[in-house]
Order: sequence, then structure tokens, then C-alpha cells
Amino acid sequence: MTRLQAQDSDYAQRVKASFARQGAMQTLGAELIRLEPGAVDIVVDWAQGLTQQHGFLHAGMVSTALDSACGYAGLTLMPADAAVLTIEFKINLLAPAKGQRFRMEGRVLKPGRTITVTEGRAFAMDAGREKLIATMGCTLMCVQGRDLAD
Repeated sequence: MTRLQAQDSDYAQRVKASFARQGAMQTLGAELIRLEPGAVDIVVDWAQGLTQQHGFLHAGMVSTALDSACGYAGLTLMPADAAVLTIEFKINLLAPAKGQRFRMEGRVLKPGRTITVTEGRAFAMDAGREKLIATMGCTLMCVQGRDLAD
């Protein structure tokens, strides 16, 4: 894979600050563990409040964290004054989200000035092993010159 280049030399601080403001990631107890141009990994620990009726991490939690991993991977390549919004995603749930910790990785496949295409993979981690539990295709929009609060 070709090494991607950030447009903004301060991309890491910008992504970390945005991640810290995101209430959804705080609710999940999520943590950024990898942050490079075009690549972000987020981990979430298993917690009872994030499960479905069988004790697995709920698919909604998996998709939320994967969406953020993909979005932040895209944001690493956008200009300093840009924001990112997901405009579409598709998730494939491959196995029950059973584990003590979950790693969500987002990777940019095709950066663009307006539209960026990313992919995500979710892994359940248990007893030192990782198991692929979900994949995501995610399309992002670069937003510039607008207040997203409107």
C-alpha cells in the first residue's frame, strides 16, 4: 500500500482533540491507540452496559466505534480547517463480538478533495488472540467553510 501523506502537519493533535470532544467515544470508554496518516485504531473494553442480551458487545457499539475509526482515518488526510462527516457505511457482522477488548481499525482506501473512501475492521481480543468480527465500508465527506452546528 502506498504511504499516505497528511496535508496538515498538526493532524495528530487535531484528531486527538476531536476524539476527546466526542461524547459517543467517551460513553464507550474508547481509546485511540494508533494514529497515522490514513490509519486509526480505536480500542473498546467489554462492559456490561455495552452488551446485547447474550452478553456480546452490541452491533450498534461495534458499528459506532468502526465508524469513528474510519472517520478519523479520513480526517488525518484532510486540510487543517476541515471537518469530516460520514455519508454512508455498510457493515458486515461476521461473528459474535465476544471478547474482553475490541480493536477497531480504520484505513483510507481512496482519499479525495471532497469524498474519501475508507474501510474498517473490528477484532475481538481474548486470551491474547484476535478474531475478525466485522468489516465496514465507509464513505466520508470533507466539510470546509461551514459551521457544522447549524
